[in-house]
Amino acid sequence: MARSLLQKMLPRTLLARNIALLIVLVMLSQACALGVLLHYVQRPRVERAAAVFATYVSTLDNLLAATPPATRSALTARLDARAQLPPESAETPKRSLVHAYRTYQRNVFLDSLRAHLPADMPARWQTEGGQRLWIRMHAPADAPHAPYWIALPIPEDAQGNGLEAAILLSLGLGVLAALAGYAIQLHLNEPLQELTRAARRVSAGETPAPLPTDGPTEIAAVSGAFNQMTHALHEAEATRALMLAGISHDIRTPLTKLRLSMAMAMPHGSDSSFVVAAESYLDQIETILQQFMDYAGSGEREAPQPGDLNALIERLAGDFAGLGHEFELSLATLPTLAYRPISMMRLLMNLMQNAIVYGGSGLAVRTWASGDTVTVAVGDRGKGLSAQELEALKAPFQRGRNARAHSGGTGLGLSIVERIARLHGGSLQFHPRDGGGLEVWVVLPVALV
Repeated sequence: MARSLLQKMLPRTLLARNIALLIVLVMLSQACALGVLLHYVQRPRVERAAAVFATYVSTLDNLLAATPPATRSALTARLDARAQLPPESAETPKRSLVHAYRTYQRNVFLDSLRAHLPADMPARWQTEGGQRLWIRMHAPADAPHAPYWIALPIPEDAQGNGLEAAILLSLGLGVLAALAGYAIQLHLNEPLQELTRAARRVSAGETPAPLPTDGPTEIAAVSGAFNQMTHALHEAEATRALMLAGISHDIRTPLTKLRLSMAMAMPHGSDSSFVVAAESYLDQIETILQQFMDYAGSGEREAPQPGDLNALIERLAGDFAGLGHEFELSLATLPTLAYRPISMMRLLMNLMQNAIVYGGSGLAVRTWASGDTVTVAVGDRGKGLSAQELEALKAPFQRGRNARAHSGGTGLGLSIVERIARLHGGSLQFHPRDGGGLEVWVVLPVALV
């Protein structure tokens, strides 16, 4: 329970945790230093000043008691002697956090002074209208019932003005140390941020530039391991593409020969139903091979080019219209995007083909720009899979329950679309369509594509 509470109280980022720890340690060290200074240095100093001042007051009291009345009157007048305390000396000083040290030092001085003076010689510290210390002197022998108060200047050691400035300077140095630690931590976090950005580019299918390895030893080791990982992934990707290209070539060559052999082996005018069926099976094999090739090479090596995404959609919609499939277009004005033309065409063709095969009616494509993103939505009015079921089909080789009536697929269509979207820094989303049906959204960030 306590551990979970502590985890909730801790900041989420490593930077914030290190800064919080640094501030706590600096403040704790300052508090300890201040405690040692007050208890072992300043408090004995103030107590010694109070003892010396008490000796001075006792001497002055004895001197006034032994002075003739005429001379005593002149002396007490110079000491501002009064029968009663002035009203401002009777007020209790207000508590102030800013002047907390002065209050502490005044209390230490008064306690020590009262301990050294007789009990019938009280002392009051006046703060209003000037700093003065009032002491009640003993009544003289010629007027035993007339004690009086005199005002004495406060010793410098009891005021502590210099030490208060030292405390403020110490706190300022603590803040400066915390800021310096914050700057150092930011410098250490820069390689981690670069590593995060590079890892996100790798997850998006890109090949980032090698990370620098000239920083601290620990960070350099992590950067070096990441560079080795990205190099190994790049080599594995190249090997996979080469292998699939070889397999595709080696399979397509005998397929072509099989088509020619079948066409030459059938006599003229014979039943060609077998040839038609065989041709259909060969077409399915060609489609499967092409899907595997599309999934293996989703356009990583294709250079982005600025272009008009609406123009590409209109061209594809015209091609499908020539095949008898009409798409209703609702295209908003879009900013110029830098996209990979072949990969983007493959993405849109896959989505529009899926809408035709699995939706059938209400085919539509719409686009819009919002903030720093551009969205392409391909919709249909079919009663097929829900958005939640389609999310699971992003994984390779997954086919939905509505795919049983459609042969020739491999379950790679949506995986290819998502990989191309991620390659452009975007995402693939599924949303229910107003009025029924489904829309597939491709959200592309303008700054990253």
